[in-house]
Amino acid sequence: MIRLISYLLQYRISEMVNLVQNSKKTPQPCSESLAGKTAVITGATSGIGRETALLFASKGAGLICINRSEQKSSLLEEEIAKKFSTPISTILCDFSSLEEVKKAAKILSDKKAHIDYLILNAGVYYEKKEYSKDNIEMVFQVNHLSPFLLTYLLLETLIAQKKGKILYVNSEGHRFALAGVHLMDLDWKKHKYSGLKSYGAAKTAQLLTMLKFAELLKDSGVTVNAMHPGNVKTDIGNNNSDAYRAWKEKYILKTALDPTVSAEALYYLCASPITEGVTGQFFNLTSGEKPAAHARDLKAVEPVWQKSLEMCGLT
Repeated sequence: MIRLISYLLQYRISEMVNLVQNSKKTPQPCSESLAGKTAVITGATSGIGRETALLFASKGAGLICINRSEQKSSLLEEEIAKKFSTPISTILCDFSSLEEVKKAAKILSDKKAHIDYLILNAGVYYEKKEYSKDNIEMVFQVNHLSPFLLTYLLLETLIAQKKGKILYVNSEGHRFALAGVHLMDLDWKKHKYSGLKSYGAAKTAQLLTMLKFAELLKDSGVTVNAMHPGNVKTDIGNNNSDAYRAWKEKYILKTALDPTVSAEALYYLCASPITEGVTGQFFNLTSGEKPAAHARDLKAVEPVWQKSLEMCGLT
């Protein structure tokens, strides 16, 4: 309760006004070529990931996609091959399994490809508590732990390149975790579970560990940032009940943006010369923005970092 009050007292009306204003903006324009570049994209078979893959391919980038579905991956590869002349390959990986993420990281490292852009997009939303193959709350694992693990395992590769950009598709939804991340109750046995709070906790953990990654990558030539993709029409949450999908259709999708808007923002953050050297920042599409107080609490960074390492079996 004390922590919650402390964070709430740090809220400023000006920051909320800025959030609303940024949500009405369109992505900054960019026309840079990506010829000769390689983008690694997770969750590239639908929604934001798919549109990002198509856009980056149209700009000349080669693609390495990390996806769960072999069938959908094959269809994406066929579409890219038909429309563009850029190379594309797939690493099959289910983010609900930390072991599969470790295998995917090794495959990617063994490819010895120069990773210009690592775009961590895959995510899920559950209205009811579910557990992964590793017996970890599903939303926290897929939205935070697995992208954290993949990034961590690729650090040496990225640093050796001396250049690269890591981008997390995060969310303004991090604001739902008003008291931050409950590290002692990540399986939600002591707190009442809700989809919004779980999603907020995962996205908050991602923003906090991003700050640690930015510190570790300082002066390496590799940057790491996070982006809210806007209210977008995607399939996320479609695994939930009919009631949830009806609510989503009525209150969310009617005003939602096409995922091409999010793809344009990711393209700008990757390709624009203006973003060179920018690291440890949160963007609402392409507008820089302050995350909620609990997601920028420097005292919370190390505990969340250590817990993430522990849960991923890295300690």
